[in-house]
Amino acid sequence: MTVTMTSTLPDPDLQPVFYDGVPAKRLFAWLVDVALILGVMLVLGIVTLTLTFWLWPLFWIATSFLYRSLTIGTGSATLGMRLMNIELRNARGQRFDGGEAVLHTIAYLVCASFLLPQVLSIAMIALGPRHQSLPDLLLGTAAINRPR
Repeated sequence: MTVTMTSTLPDPDLQPVFYDGVPAKRLFAWLVDVALILGVMLVLGIVTLTLTFWLWPLFWIATSFLYRSLTIGTGSATLGMRLMNIELRNARGQRFDGGEAVLHTIAYLVCASFLLPQVLSIAMIALGPRHQSLPDLLLGTAAINRPR
C-alpha cells in the first residue's frame, strides 16, 4: 500500500497507518541504538587504553549525542529506527534537518538523564495518539512509520 504524506504530521484518526506499532518499534530501535553505542564505547575503551572506562558517563553522553544527532540529521532516524522502518518528522511533516536533529537529541538526553521525565516520556509514547515522547511533544515532532 502506498501512502502519501501531507504537509503536516499525519492525523492519527484519519491516517492510523503512520502510527501502527510505533511504540514497540521505538522500543526495539532504542535497544539497537543502545547496543551500537555500547559497542562503540567498548572499542573506544580499548583504543584510549581504558581512559573511556574511567570517564564512562562523559564518553557515553558524547558518543550518544554524536551518534544520534548525526544519524537523525542525515536520515531523520537513528540506525535502530531505520531497522524498524520508522523515522522522525517535524511539525510540518518533513524530515529533520541538522539543527532539528541536534535540538531533538539534546531534549532526549536531558529527558533521559532524569527519572520522572523519562517515565513520563515512556508513558506518553505508550498511551498518546501520536505516540510522541516528551521531547517530541516539546518540539512538535513525531515518530511515524516510514512512508513508501
